[in-house]
Amino acid sequence: MASNRPAPTAPFVPSQRQPEAYGYGGLRTDEGPWEEWNPTEESLAPVRGRHRVSKQRGGGLARSSTVLGVGVIAAVGAGGMASANTGKPPVSISLPDLPSSVDSLLGDGDGAGHQATQTALSSVTTATATDADSSSDAGEALRSRIIAQAEQQQTQIDVRATAKAVAAADKAVSDAEAKAEKAAATQAADAKEKAQAAEKAQAEQKRLAALAKQYTLPVVSYTITGTFGQAGSMWASGYHTGLDFAAPTGTLIKAVHSGTVTEAGWAGSYGYRTILTLDDGTELWFCHQSSIGVKVGQKVATGDVIGRVGATGNVTGPHLHLEVHPGGQATGIDPMTWLRGKGLNP
Repeated sequence: MASNRPAPTAPFVPSQRQPEAYGYGGLRTDEGPWEEWNPTEESLAPVRGRHRVSKQRGGGLARSSTVLGVGVIAAVGAGGMASANTGKPPVSISLPDLPSSVDSLLGDGDGAGHQATQTALSSVTTATATDADSSSDAGEALRSRIIAQAEQQQTQIDVRATAKAVAAADKAVSDAEAKAEKAAATQAADAKEKAQAAEKAQAEQKRLAALAKQYTLPVVSYTITGTFGQAGSMWASGYHTGLDFAAPTGTLIKAVHSGTVTEAGWAGSYGYRTILTLDDGTELWFCHQSSIGVKVGQKVATGDVIGRVGATGNVTGPHLHLEVHPGGQATGIDPMTWLRGKGLNP
């Protein structure tokens, strides 16, 4: 940059000294009196920057020191702001050229100290920018690592959730299949049981149909007036021991099944009674007959007439009292059940 030659100044008069802008604001006895100094072109260092030296006053050292201090503070403050604001590039700081007097104090009088100061400040700025870049890179690396870890953890969570959902779905499918198989097996078993029951019922019907051809009811036209087990004082045992077929006197009585006549005659409260013993040893008692048509030892077939309905013995009216004694035992069973077991339905 171009430098202007300094203009001649008036002689310095202590009594006419003005207050300094950066000095003590008043005349001090330890600052003078000063001798008159007329600077020349050879005695002055070249002026750098935009500043022009119009006067060299006794308080110049204090003013220059203050300017240097303010510049250093500004540089440090700017560096600190650049370090804090890592999102923006560092701002370079330039200081104005210092007077030769300051250079002479800081260096060897040829501006080396001023250059050293500028170099030191530039180094501070560069170091601050480097630290800011390093801090920014470290923060970005930390941020990237945290994001990567978070993504990895989220991926693991998603994988576990997916695996759990798949396992639950598989279990649900397995349970549904097992339930369906169990239901199918149950249905098959029920169908089989029903089929077996139907076959058994059909076979029983066939058997009863065949037996019905071998067995017959003792009377054709009748009314059931007494069943097995009825309680009453009319019977010596206290309950009814047979099945009563009420019919008019003289109604024909037929052999229920083929067998042999083992008894035929009077039997007290039973009146006239005929006992027919079947081939399996079962005894059939036909009681209260008005007449007996067979003899002891006689063989009869199913449907043969063996007597007639009457009202003999302990009765209230004409009827046939039928008792069934399996194996010839004294206590009889329900004749209704026995007859239905033979395919007959009284």
